[in-house]
Amino acid sequence: MASMKKSLEELKNTTQTAAKGMAGTTVKLFPHLLVQAAQEAVQQVAESSKETTRTATEEASKQTQTAINSVASKAQDSIKGFGQRLVQK
Repeated sequence: MASMKKSLEELKNTTQTAAKGMAGTTVKLFPHLLVQAAQEAVQQVAESSKETTRTATEEASKQTQTAINSVASKAQDSIKGFGQRLVQK
């Protein structure tokens, strides 16, 4: 069991070392890919930000409309009540 664990640990270390070497080599050989990946990441963040802003704006608009409707309904009820009191006098 211990030897299997040791072998797995060595495999993990070898894989990590190889991956780091590949990443370093890729950046050296293809720096434009790194720039392109960064640009794509920035674009994705911008799109996500736009969507978040759009969603927040829509929600704020819904809440504002609900508040306006509530105030208008209360005002209408107050005006009706005032009119009824005037008619009774």
